Amino acid sequence: MNTNKNSPMERTQLSTSGVTLMPSMDKIKDKIKNNYGDPVSVYEKPGYSLCLYVDGFITTDTGPVPRIRTTLSIQDRISTFIVRCGINRYQYRVAPGLYGVGQPDKTSEVLVTANFKLTFDHLRKELAPLNAWILVLDTRGINVWCAAGKGTFATRELVNQIKQAGLNKIVDHKRVIVPQLGATGVCAMAVKKDSGFRVIYGPVRANDIPQFLGKNRKATPSMRAVTFTFMERIVLTPVELQIVLKPALITALILFVLSGLGPGFFSFTEAWSRGVTAIIFLVTGMVSGAVITPALLPHIPGREFALKGIIIGSLAGLAMLAMTSSAIPSFCAGLALFLFCLTISSFLAMNFTGTTPFTSPSGVEKEMKRHIPIQLITLVLTAGLWLYSAF
Repeated sequence: MNTNKNSPMERTQLSTSGVTLMPSMDKIKDKIKNNYGDPVSVYEKPGYSLCLYVDGFITTDTGPVPRIRTTLSIQDRISTFIVRCGINRYQYRVAPGLYGVGQPDKTSEVLVTANFKLTFDHLRKELAPLNAWILVLDTRGINVWCAAGKGTFATRELVNQIKQAGLNKIVDHKRVIVPQLGATGVCAMAVKKDSGFRVIYGPVRANDIPQFLGKNRKATPSMRAVTFTFMERIVLTPVELQIVLKPALITALILFVLSGLGPGFFSFTEAWSRGVTAIIFLVTGMVSGAVITPALLPHIPGREFALKGIIIGSLAGLAMLAMTSSAIPSFCAGLALFLFCLTISSFLAMNFTGTTPFTSPSGVEKEMKRHIPIQLITLVLTAGLWLYSAF
């Protein structure tokens, strides 16, 4: 358990800390209230605090289970924005275990999810009208789809959490609802054999869960369809840019050094003037591959992401050449910058394949084996042309 009070997403859930509920709510009313105005201090013990999304506890045959809020706080939304920018995304977690929404009882459904807090939040905010249990698996802070591929949203982990939660004592039925995107990691037959619980695969999107349950756990074709809309793509671009920020800074430094080499061995004036121009094309390639290509993904010809990045990178490179023509002294320098821009764009667009439902792991591997050597050769050629243009 994490006792770090400065990390709200990992503050200890007291359902696992052995805290006993007060029998009388009259005594609770006199206690100090938290930021939401809720009396929660009676659930605390020295050195521990309740998570902001916990709204009291539910008494069960296996002990108290945290009841969670279905509305996101301002702090939740700020944290979501920060994580969307790729900051501390692997530490954004909740404790694995059982949670409740509303007033769940022994007949309520059990929804399985990952302990990535972004996934957890996305699920709970869609459950406002429901009484349900949420069983959170330890996926090391990774979302359902990626964790299923990595083997952490998996059969063994699901069976372990079912047993640790004492789920057979909490619900009368013997079923758990697993998100469809986690199906690759969970073997329904093995779960049934090892835990006695039947796996039902739920819809792709959390906002379809109320309708899915209302239809007696039957999914419509639209609930099974995996989408990748403009907003679903564009929301991923801040992370893509954050991932390449450090390599980009190193590349910028290398560009300044290369730009300063010339007939007089090294010139700080040339390093600055030529270096700034080269960095402009570096940024153009980054935006082209990590933002424009994902945004226009379905409309760009070709199936391979690297090729899509080349197409957009070429167009962006030509546009930038036209805007910076006065700062480019020769055809050789212009060709170097053009090739540099489309190569960066191609690489970042190819890197985006791991985020999409458009490609399979084997398809991504084949594309990388085919295009990475070409990209490396082009970078070497670009460096040679850029150096040659200084002489």
